[in-house]
Amino acid sequence: MLRPLTAPTLLALLAAPTWAQEAQTVTVTMIGVNDIDRIEDGERGGFARLAAAIAAEREASENVVVLHAGDSLSPSLLSGIDQGAHIVELLNAVGIDVFVPGNHEFDFGAEVFRERMAALDMTKLAGNLTEPSGEPVEGFEPTTTLEFGPVTVSVMGLTSDDAVEKSSPGELRIAPLVPAAGEIAGGIEADAVVAVVHAARSEDMELFDSGHADLIFSGDDHVLTTLYDGATALVEAREQAAFLPVVDVTFTVTEEEGEREVEIDPSFRIIDTAAFEPDPDVQAMIDGFNAQLDEELNVAIGTTTTALDSRRASVRGGETAIGNLIADAMREASGADIAITNGGGIRGDREYAAGTELTRRDVLTELPFGNRTVSFELTGAQVRELLENGLSAVEEGSGRFPQVSGLALEADLSAEPGSRVTSVTIGDAPLDEAATYVVATNDYMGGGGDGYAAFAEGTPVIDAITGDLMANDVMAHIREAGEIAPAPEGRITLN
Repeated sequence: MLRPLTAPTLLALLAAPTWAQEAQTVTVTMIGVNDIDRIEDGERGGFARLAAAIAAEREASENVVVLHAGDSLSPSLLSGIDQGAHIVELLNAVGIDVFVPGNHEFDFGAEVFRERMAALDMTKLAGNLTEPSGEPVEGFEPTTTLEFGPVTVSVMGLTSDDAVEKSSPGELRIAPLVPAAGEIAGGIEADAVVAVVHAARSEDMELFDSGHADLIFSGDDHVLTTLYDGATALVEAREQAAFLPVVDVTFTVTEEEGEREVEIDPSFRIIDTAAFEPDPDVQAMIDGFNAQLDEELNVAIGTTTTALDSRRASVRGGETAIGNLIADAMREASGADIAITNGGGIRGDREYAAGTELTRRDVLTELPFGNRTVSFELTGAQVRELLENGLSAVEEGSGRFPQVSGLALEADLSAEPGSRVTSVTIGDAPLDEAATYVVATNDYMGGGGDGYAAFAEGTPVIDAITGDLMANDVMAHIREAGEIAPAPEGRITLN
């Protein structure tokens, strides 16, 4: 009989009993994808190769399910212009079966989220997402049931509960992910429970240990992952569909004297999408989208005489030349005493050699969110609070890591979060906690994003209505200089 799955049922295949000739065997291929948001070409990954890989799997197997664990609407370069509309077209074209939103689906606010999700032609799941009234967001369900002959699989979806800090869901409500998973799983009766979630690694592991699901497809960490302890499995793709985790699950159903038993045996493999030629129809769509950008964006604005590094680990883990460039441009444009911007808002994930001619496209690739430069009057004590927040999750590669201008800080990462900053110098003087400083930032952080709640205690000087686009501030800074030479210079010292 069907078993309610409040504990793991992902079991190793047992030795065949004497009545195995009566067993029914079904294999289901489950493919995970997450964090794909770009239309640039490369040797692997991208929507066109993803479409080709999915098509090949469907050609080879009868039962194929493609599960998307979120983060696609943003922050591609074109999404800064069309708020993710082109991504919806691509997702509809590549063959996704189930979609669960990540934090970046909320980057353009609740209304755009609703519009884009309404246009997404696939099953949409988010059991912890509701309207302010408590009703589900239209088009979303907590679970869906998939039937493969005698086998029933329940898929539950849970969106990123830290989107409230990391993005802009507005009035939409997002309940804590793991407790919500427990509530949903408690009401499921199926042969297996699959959870599709957008969650940081710490939350992945909490869910993994909870027993709420047999198989977990996650997103957010950008790390190719396969974990299996003999009871529960967790997989995650890398970003941009470069590598895709596949779980081939064999279900063996037996009945003896009216008693039904289902054994589940997973096997794991990785698809390297470099092995696939891009799907021609999807590639044609991408070529069209890129053509829209070329004429306006491929315009040179200046040259960097020093190397720039916007790789994810770099901008989220220490002082960088590109972080200094962006923060300096914000401070210069706003006339602030200091500037603080989040490393997670720098999205190019690439290196620029010394001597590179920078274009509008380069700047918008690095700053695709359409953020504006704002500023606040804050006390020195509040500035310290901002910096403590920025350094509170360095070990996790958090996007809140501060890239700064007009100040220098030292910190001890062995200390507890909230007590890590050991010294701050603004200009040539130590931070005065009773003094008032004008602090420039981006409007996302200014609204409390990435945990920067202290901005709400300050007095606005430049608000999001009157502030310039960050990207425009950086372009103007580069264009006026002609040649720039940013470099790490001891603004952030981590011990």
